[in-house]
Amino acid sequence: MTKETKEKVVPLLPLRGLLVFPTMVLHIDVGRERSVAALEQALLTDSIVFLAAQKDMSVEQPVKEDLYQVGTLAHINQMVKLPNGTIRVLVEGVDRATWTSYTESEKYATVAVTTSSDETEKTPEHEALMRMLLQYFEKYSKLSKKVTSETYDTVSDIEEPGRLADMIASYLPLKMTAKQEVLEIFDVLARLEWLVNRLHNEQEVIDMEKKISERVKVAMERTQKEFYLREQMKAIQTELGDKEGKTGEIADLRKKIEESGMPESTLKVAEKELDRYEKLPAAAAESGIIRNYLDWLVALPWTESTADRLDINHAEKILNRDHDGLESVKERVLEYLAVRQLTNSLRGPILCLAGPPGVGKTSLARSIAESLGRQFVRISLGGVRDESEIRGHRRTYVGAMPGRIIQGMKKAGKINPVFLLDEIDKMSNDFRGDPSSAMLEVLDPEQNHNFSDHYIEETYNLSNVLFIATANDLSSIPGPLRDRMEIISIAGYTELEKQLIAKNHLLPKQLEEHGLTKSTLQLRDDAILDLIRYYTREAGVRSLERQIATICRKAAKQVVSSDKKRIIITPSTLEELIGKHKFRYGQAETENQIGVATGLAYTSVGGDTLQIEVALSPGKGKLLLTGKLGDVMKESAQTALSFVRSKADELGLDVDFHETNDIHIHVPEGAVPKDGPSAGITIATALVSALLKRPIRREVGMTGEITLRGRVLPIGGLKEKTLSAHRAGLTTIILPKDNERDIEDIPESVREDLTFKLVSHADEVLEIALEGGGMQ
Repeated sequence: MTKETKEKVVPLLPLRGLLVFPTMVLHIDVGRERSVAALEQALLTDSIVFLAAQKDMSVEQPVKEDLYQVGTLAHINQMVKLPNGTIRVLVEGVDRATWTSYTESEKYATVAVTTSSDETEKTPEHEALMRMLLQYFEKYSKLSKKVTSETYDTVSDIEEPGRLADMIASYLPLKMTAKQEVLEIFDVLARLEWLVNRLHNEQEVIDMEKKISERVKVAMERTQKEFYLREQMKAIQTELGDKEGKTGEIADLRKKIEESGMPESTLKVAEKELDRYEKLPAAAAESGIIRNYLDWLVALPWTESTADRLDINHAEKILNRDHDGLESVKERVLEYLAVRQLTNSLRGPILCLAGPPGVGKTSLARSIAESLGRQFVRISLGGVRDESEIRGHRRTYVGAMPGRIIQGMKKAGKINPVFLLDEIDKMSNDFRGDPSSAMLEVLDPEQNHNFSDHYIEETYNLSNVLFIATANDLSSIPGPLRDRMEIISIAGYTELEKQLIAKNHLLPKQLEEHGLTKSTLQLRDDAILDLIRYYTREAGVRSLERQIATICRKAAKQVVSSDKKRIIITPSTLEELIGKHKFRYGQAETENQIGVATGLAYTSVGGDTLQIEVALSPGKGKLLLTGKLGDVMKESAQTALSFVRSKADELGLDVDFHETNDIHIHVPEGAVPKDGPSAGITIATALVSALLKRPIRREVGMTGEITLRGRVLPIGGLKEKTLSAHRAGLTTIILPKDNERDIEDIPESVREDLTFKLVSHADEVLEIALEGGGMQ
């Protein structure tokens, strides 16, 4: 129970981070002007002041909202002014008090307070709580270093319950809010119960701290033991010749693993392997295997990438600078950049540059990487026939290592390089597996974000890589693998494009390699054109570059031996320098011939022309095919013969010509295998020419398959075939009517020199190709 008194108006002294309980004597340093004025006013009256704690210590000039309403009425026993201007005052708490009104004056604040003093009567309940409180406080003083035994002796002599509670509360390390809570408990029994509960909780906390401290001590002892053992191991390793030991190596590896940015699952595997490596002796065979594995993990790029340069104009300049022609490929790269700039989330497409050798597929991929600002990595797949070349070897094998894909990513050092898979059509398979099947996962945008290498074992994200494959012959690529790639065909170069490439790229490169300058060696445009026409016959420019290199070597010799300052190469001096013409240009044949038709063929090295010859001799109707023809061309010959037999009457032939004549069909260059489904109309034309003894126009080239009824079927590779016809000097091209839409793909400079004849039946072919028309 408590007893209250009447209201009393006294000066207010706000306290920051401090609270005074009744009967408590304490020194307080006062420095704020309003607080000093309040103390001086109290000394002028009865030396009584009201002490109220601030809710927020940072407030410099508190108002009534910043103060707790319950405080302590205190008596000022002594006040001394310190040298630094601060007032030190000795106060003694008298009673709990609650302010009911607050008055703010110019110098200080006053409050009207109602005091409450504790009842001195003790009941058995008071006595029991006091004993419990003293018992808990004694245990607390023994366990905690914050309370001395002398303090406990002082507290144990107090007989009044309220004073005992306040005194113990002042000694406990309570927060300001908790002390204020005790101050606001006016009922003595409730105050004793609160402190008993608080001391009980404090005792449990101290016990827990003690247990934790013991566990930490044990852990520290274990750590010290491990440190001692490691030092011993280091000393042993030093004696054995390993001066540095593993300690620095392990620390360096651990740092690299933490900084690598690898996924959480891979990070756990790396840390586990590192722990194994740390425990293994250096002489153990497995130690080197684990170390090599960890080196690969930290060397791979996991998060580091290059920022794409998405400037289309800049990319177009680079592509045009490095390559003449190839407009479709350039357009596709610029489309990719445009979409990437708009979405910023496009996965890397899988491009396949298909075309004959020497057309610039590899150098084009390098230019794409430069235009994007990405790293460039190239791996050659020619002759790869082991699946482990792609997926890597399992670590159980001696000499195991990752596959070429992971090796390429390590070389790139970034997660988004331009990755060139060169000669993807040259992969083969044997008993060790099918590498083209392993490539299915690499080149599938839906799967390659979780690519699995047998050596690394953890999944690796390839979805940011821009894969570019190159191939000469698409027919040798398995269908499922070809389906995953976007095919971009590069047919070859026209004469004009070759001339520009030689002038802008090949000649400057060879001049530099041979120590010459433009002023030393001048290769005129007409000489370059002669080089293209009479010394090379190819879809690309490799032979042309070799011829230019030959000219540079000859010129270098002349410069050194005869001290010539300048050498000019013209068409007239070209033959003297590098020899006679190797090819004819301007006409496929010198005159119209009987039984010789010019066909157009598509090969892995570009387009080419074929001379198909037919010779008749008396016999019993034997059909002889020579020239190393494939099954498809043999069947085309049989079909052409059957068609001619069905048209014997209309052509004016003896219906039994096949029984009285042996027919020999030959395609020159017998050492070169030939096959394809587009020689039907050429064989039929040559056969009819031989039977009718009517010449075939020499300037006509043709391509198309024939049916038994004489229908002409569409063909592929028209652009390559047309370029070969143009190189051979043909001027009229017979092609199936269904291929009319493909004429647009042929360069305009070539189309201007050629006349295209679209046919749907063999009769139309004969009408165009034979001198004097076809049917009689």
